[in-house]
Amino acid sequence: MPASLSRLCRVLPLVAVLGLGACASSQTAENDPIEGFNRGVFAVNDALDQAVIRPVAYGYREAIPEPIRDRVRDFVANLASPVILLNDLLQGEFDRAGTTFTRFWINTIAGVGGLVDIASSVGIKRHTEDFGQTMATWGAGEGPYLVLPLLGPSNPRDAIGKVVDIFTDPMTYIFGAHGPEWGPYALAGTRIVDGRSRIIRETDDLRRNSFDYYATIRSIYRQQRADEIANGRSKPGVKPSYPGQNGN
Repeated sequence: MPASLSRLCRVLPLVAVLGLGACASSQTAENDPIEGFNRGVFAVNDALDQAVIRPVAYGYREAIPEPIRDRVRDFVANLASPVILLNDLLQGEFDRAGTTFTRFWINTIAGVGGLVDIASSVGIKRHTEDFGQTMATWGAGEGPYLVLPLLGPSNPRDAIGKVVDIFTDPMTYIFGAHGPEWGPYALAGTRIVDGRSRIIRETDDLRRNSFDYYATIRSIYRQQRADEIANGRSKPGVKPSYPGQNGN
């Protein structure tokens, strides 16, 4: 996959922007039985992106120096470590769990609360995990393609996974017990704006060059999720499974 598309894939689940009302055609081979509904949600998400999210993200990118934006990204990424660690353990990926645990403490202590990704600079690279991926490794099928309002490309398994991740995230309870009520929204907004700011050029190119932007994003999302579930390795048991089909 080209590097620009790879960057786009890594933040697709965070970006509530990937919608465009494109020319519809039957895509039953893509396990998208409610394509008409999905395209409608996609178009609404796109309108929100063009009116609000992209302009805010563009302003953020232009107004805030890159070193500061990198600190914001590192800090937000460090806060996600407990959820990643839990899902590493639930998947039986104990080496990766050790990496996540080590990264968290190195970046929290030496990286000033996670503002600097010291761990990556010494070769301990970050990875992501979520409960949707965990359920996939347990054998749960993804179900039909689904575009969620605001949250973008998904499927029933990953939608359930998002809910579980919220309830297993310590930040949910820290904000609830000790932080301001707007804390979770500020954190989510920061993740979305920062993620969107990093793929403005890529999404603009895709919009211009895709014959069917909706279908392009669907394909990218599903391929990337399959790769994330397999942790970059070949795992036959976690390929996307559609009723009556094998693989993609």
